[in-house]
Amino acid sequence: MSFKRAKVSLIGGGQIGGVLAQLIALRDLADVVMYDIVETLPHGKILDIAEAARVDNFNVSLKGTNDYKDIEGSDICVVTAGLPRKPGMSRDDLLTTNSNIVKTVAENIKKYAPDSYIIVISNPLDAMVTLMKEVTGFPVNRVFGQAGILDSSRFATFIAWELGVSVKDVNATVLGGHGDTMVPLVRYANVNGIPVMEQLENKYKDKVKAGEVMDAMISRTKKAGGEVVALLKTGSAFYSPAASATTMVEAILKDEKRVLPVCAYLQGEYGVDGFYVGVPVVLGGDGVERIIELSLNDEEQVMFDNSVNAVKNLIENMTKLGYLK
Repeated sequence: MSFKRAKVSLIGGGQIGGVLAQLIALRDLADVVMYDIVETLPHGKILDIAEAARVDNFNVSLKGTNDYKDIEGSDICVVTAGLPRKPGMSRDDLLTTNSNIVKTVAENIKKYAPDSYIIVISNPLDAMVTLMKEVTGFPVNRVFGQAGILDSSRFATFIAWELGVSVKDVNATVLGGHGDTMVPLVRYANVNGIPVMEQLENKYKDKVKAGEVMDAMISRTKKAGGEVVALLKTGSAFYSPAASATTMVEAILKDEKRVLPVCAYLQGEYGVDGFYVGVPVVLGGDGVERIIELSLNDEEQVMFDNSVNAVKNLIENMTKLGYLK
């Protein structure tokens, strides 16, 4: 009886790609191919990771390449290719440069891995997923983006620090586009079912102060990526995006039916039709298997609509530039 291990191709050998390769190997999830345009870069990163196999006790095949043909037969392609942000830049500032890069990536995935699922991480995320879907022509359940898991994890982390509890017990969800208009859902945030706002009010014995603390955490969540960029000075966040994408890879390969916030294509859900936006989905062996619609109050709906409008503006700019039809 022959056994075929799953194959995951990482398009982009930068910081995120390197951590992705390591995490996928450590979890023994799949054989890994890392592609990058820079000569020998992926070969060096993969060799370094492979030489730790005995120490870390993993047994997957690892390959670095500068040839797209090596992604042939991939079950999942994770796209990190593109320029990272620099201090003072927004994700939207990367639009033109990364559109050119992602268009080329999409054409090659369509040619060499036509049956794969695609997870996009490149920024500006919502626009790059849209471009990937249009160029490949893949079904929308097979093309989606990683952002909501990361944004939600950041929100949960700040809540855990503030309340002095384990982050493992914090449930937090962020909706909308991956940018300054993202929508952390305060009403749904809880620690093992106990509302976070209730705990903040108990801590400070003051509703106004509790609200101010929550507002500060929301603001930090929205600006979290920029905070890392400012501290690093020479790059952008890489470990947390890679860890978040690895969670998605595992959910697909193991058909876990995880309920996760993902940049997914909406077809009427949340009142949005024909755009990629961050929402909770069921992620499993068939990719995005179902959109989960949360009940939003008037204030949340206004914030969500504002975030969707920001995504629409990005898509309009891409259309004017000729990247989208």
